[in-house]
Amino acid sequence: MTGAMGQESKLTNAQIAWRVAQDIPHEAYVNLGIGFPEMVAKYQPAGREAIFHTENGILNFGDSPAPGEEDWDLINAGKKAVTLKPGAAFFHHADSFAMVRGGHLDIAVLGAFQVAQNGDLANWKVGSKGVPAVGGAMDLVHGAKQVFVITEHVTKTGEPKLVDACTFPLTGVGCVTRVYTSLAVVDIVDKRFVLREKLPSISLEELQAMTGAPLHVEGNVADLVVPAV
Repeated sequence: MTGAMGQESKLTNAQIAWRVAQDIPHEAYVNLGIGFPEMVAKYQPAGREAIFHTENGILNFGDSPAPGEEDWDLINAGKKAVTLKPGAAFFHHADSFAMVRGGHLDIAVLGAFQVAQNGDLANWKVGSKGVPAVGGAMDLVHGAKQVFVITEHVTKTGEPKLVDACTFPLTGVGCVTRVYTSLAVVDIVDKRFVLREKLPSISLEELQAMTGAPLHVEGNVADLVVPAV
């Protein structure tokens, strides 16, 4: 450790994405948020395939195309080129959100500025450096059966991202089910953070010092071990 809030030993973004992918069931319908969450699609376990949904109107898209082979009429919500899997479907933007709001997605994977211990999510903010609007995330967090958050454990300046109460504008209230960070895997249970896994290189006391609300332990806390992806 490099100090009370510093981290020399932590997961990379790719490793966090790998860990999330291990918890996505075969043939689950999944929406991946723009940016960091999109990495999850790269790490599906062998023999297991999720059906990925994108807000702009594709179901069952595949990997990114090889450089130079992009079809820029075929993009995801983050404006990145994608390929299609057999059986893929196209539909109107409004139909895409009807799927979301109708409860047809099993999991939404989103980034976060803050997650509160009661499951509130803040993943946008106002101001000159903020995201200009909440966007489709407000529909995803209440339409999907589960909401997985993928994030660093602390900000670049060392402030906790898992907090007692969010101070940024809310994306959704009481919506997060599980948080995957660079240091731990934490469930939201009865408006509490329940620690499920942590890096073996840090103690519970060190992890608690980097968390803005109490971490509860129920049973064994597993070691958070991932490959060097």
